Amino acid sequence: MQKQVLLVGESWTSTSNHIKGFDQFSTATWHTGASDFIAALKESDYAVTHMPAHAAATDFPLTLEGLQQWDVIILSDIGANTLLLHPDTWLKSRRTANRLSLIHDYVAAGGSLMMIGGYFSFQGINGGARFRNTLVEKVLPVRCLAWDDRVETPEGSTLEMTQPHAVFNNISGEWPWMLGYNEVEMQPEGTLLATVAGTAHPLLAVREYEKGRSLVWTSDMSAHWLPQEFTQWPGYRQLWINCFDWLTERA
Repeated sequence: MQKQVLLVGESWTSTSNHIKGFDQFSTATWHTGASDFIAALKESDYAVTHMPAHAAATDFPLTLEGLQQWDVIILSDIGANTLLLHPDTWLKSRRTANRLSLIHDYVAAGGSLMMIGGYFSFQGINGGARFRNTLVEKVLPVRCLAWDDRVETPEGSTLEMTQPHAVFNNISGEWPWMLGYNEVEMQPEGTLLATVAGTAHPLLAVREYEKGRSLVWTSDMSAHWLPQEFTQWPGYRQLWINCFDWLTERA
């Protein structure tokens, strides 16, 4: 039976104004950054359900029991506000569950959490992802910075392994280039597995927290920080499978 993975985030809507001389019009486009990730995990031991960012405000579970239906929960390019501000709170001033607190309790009770980098992961662009000093950060192997944590590497950056680990099983050869990542700091309880080469910045780290586990990959799962050469590399699929295998090992 496949294990169930909930991927939260990795979508956005953009608007454009088109001005042609005197005339103009506007368009709106919905985008997803999850397609390569979901495609890579087809016919694996893991069934991935994608909850886009716009749906998470209402559809992300409001109870611990709802979270415990999932073997792994991934937060990727979705800020803390989307989970904190349910429309009943934002629009109607009603009390609702603190879903960051629920994620903490989910991990503490034996669940598995993964955070993947992006403009609205960790602390994010202009500090807007806002996971620093939250109960989600408390269970991670890393600590978020207090400011905009993006590191753009248009010249390319690569992974440097710091110690052997199961997440590297069956991955051989040279790793492809990345074009950016979120800068974070290690928590004392975390285990650093890889850095961005030439820096001390964590790229891949894991942690056991009470009965559960957490893992972070501080670059993205897709463009622009992960170019096509990375997402089409055979190690791309194997990396995620290895991460899930480790996260759910005790399940």
